[in-house]
Amino acid sequence: MKILVLPGDGIGPEITESTVAVLDAVNKRFGLGIEYVYEDIGFVSLDKYGTTLRGEVLELARTLDGILLGPISHLDYPPRDKGGVNVSSAFRGDLDLYSNVRPARTRPGLGRGATGMDLVIMRECTEGFYPDRNMHSGSSEFMPVPGVVLSMRKLTEHCCERIARRSFEMAMKRRRKVTAIHKANNFIMSDGMFLEVTRTVAADFPDVELDELIIDAAAAWLVREPARFDVICATNFYGDILSDLASELSGSLGLAGSINIGDDLAAAQAQHGSAPDIAGQDKANPTSLILSAAMLLDWMGDRHGDEKLREAAGLIQTSIDAALADPQTRTSDLGGNLGTRGFTRTVLEKI
Repeated sequence: MKILVLPGDGIGPEITESTVAVLDAVNKRFGLGIEYVYEDIGFVSLDKYGTTLRGEVLELARTLDGILLGPISHLDYPPRDKGGVNVSSAFRGDLDLYSNVRPARTRPGLGRGATGMDLVIMRECTEGFYPDRNMHSGSSEFMPVPGVVLSMRKLTEHCCERIARRSFEMAMKRRRKVTAIHKANNFIMSDGMFLEVTRTVAADFPDVELDELIIDAAAAWLVREPARFDVICATNFYGDILSDLASELSGSLGLAGSINIGDDLAAAQAQHGSAPDIAGQDKANPTSLILSAAMLLDWMGDRHGDEKLREAAGLIQTSIDAALADPQTRTSDLGGNLGTRGFTRTVLEKI
């Protein structure tokens, strides 16, 4: 069982080290047979190879069992023609990891809003409003004349159908409700198609309730009554924004696990960015990437029919919960006193 490990930028190497330590612990306890293959991405790769992502890394990823992808500092990269490849976009697009699964839930003593949140956001992440993944060649954002910028959105029936189907499949494992997020009152054709496709998929899942909610109202309801949501199905841009809101309401973006799933491959990736302002200071909360790795083990367990992988994923999640339950063993972003290494040691003790 081989996992490709890509530490990334900023706090990436620190929280990746913590995550691998946790994986090592469950690997030893359950005899999972996990091995790691390390490669450089981001600024380290740019300095060594002149690009933030070599094509060889993507090709290697296709041959392994899973990917652990650290945070990247894409905003600070040079232009693409000077080596600044958006690593997240490349992995999601080139490997067709179209389903970005982002759970969020409140825990006792944590949270910044109403209690009772326990939801999963299913975000389509290969098209939408993002200009770096909408064209066969080039960007879908351009300046035809000075002072005027055009940015195009792309939605396809194919991508809408598969994220809707994955959402209903997820709901069948949970509380059997899907909320489709849209702005069809303005984006009449694009979001209208998304809703039409989602309704068609819903007919295949008669035991799952379909709710439809405009993006504006969805943001408000997340703050006011998050318990109304079970599985949220959204196109790229809407899902990106709502998942950050949900995670912050749950306590911190540092708690936000995330996994990018395709039909045959998956990449665990923290939901937050690279936080270069605290890099190397032992301040980063590693929870997000650790929980993302647990999600990867769970996916691998389902894929290979291996109950030990699923048990290992569950143990990581309960150990994180146990560490977070005590205010004294939380990281500073949650009001605690521990740094990256101290929190990691606490989680390892729980395991």
